[in-house]
Amino acid sequence: MAANDDRIIDELRTAVRDNYVFADRGNAIADAFQPDGMPTQDPAGFAETATARLRELSSDLHLRVRHRPEGAMDSFGEEAYRDLYRREAIANAGGVWRVTRLGDGIGLLEVAPYLSPMPMAQPYLDAAFGLLAGVERLVIDLREGRGGTPESVAYLCGFLLGAEPVHLQDIVQRDGSAQQFWTNPTQRRLPDDVPVAVLTSGTTFSGCEEIAYNLQSQGRATVFGEVTGGGAHPVEVFRLTDVLEATVPVARSVNAVTGTNWEGTGVIPDVECPASEALDRVRE
Repeated sequence: MAANDDRIIDELRTAVRDNYVFADRGNAIADAFQPDGMPTQDPAGFAETATARLRELSSDLHLRVRHRPEGAMDSFGEEAYRDLYRREAIANAGGVWRVTRLGDGIGLLEVAPYLSPMPMAQPYLDAAFGLLAGVERLVIDLREGRGGTPESVAYLCGFLLGAEPVHLQDIVQRDGSAQQFWTNPTQRRLPDDVPVAVLTSGTTFSGCEEIAYNLQSQGRATVFGEVTGGGAHPVEVFRLTDVLEATVPVARSVNAVTGTNWEGTGVIPDVECPASEALDRVRE
């Protein structure tokens, strides 16, 4: 390997060692990461190979290297990332992919590909629940949902968990500090007696898993479908080169009811069935 290649590996190891949510595991992953045969002159190939090796060592699907030809970044707080999120919120309606009524009083809210950060997601969620007013049953389809921030998840849950704020989870950092997340009940919230079903698949991941986990743990929803992907660790991004960045889990979710999360296990459906059959099972 050339000196520049060594620098890329060193930057990756440092990002994992210094930031991974569990310090001892971060050290072990960084120490065990072997650069032999890494295609460092091929950024896309390097990202794919490095991600596979990191996941073999950690079993953490949030730990990865990403190739960004348009330019890597060194924080999700960068204005460039905020601009990206703003564009994607417009393109994806904040993650509110579809809102419809299926007949028989059933309303359907499909979240995909992910909930945008707040406040970008807010107007779309407000509009969605305005359209869902008066439904007798609600189905939240997360089968193609791959993420969302804790703030946007908490905002969505505020439409479903009653008139008083509900403690959903704490996000606990590597150093033990924690941030609590609560619902903020809205005037558009659904009545407590409206049954809620959540549809999941093996694709459902991260923040969309949290939606299912929160509503299930609070006894507010029945989950239909497949076990989800199993990623509960919030992440930060670290720049490795002009076009390579590492996404490293830096915290963990602690649900206010269960005291744990869905990392590595996924959300276990109440009614397990193929994802393609989940909506039919709800309507039986």
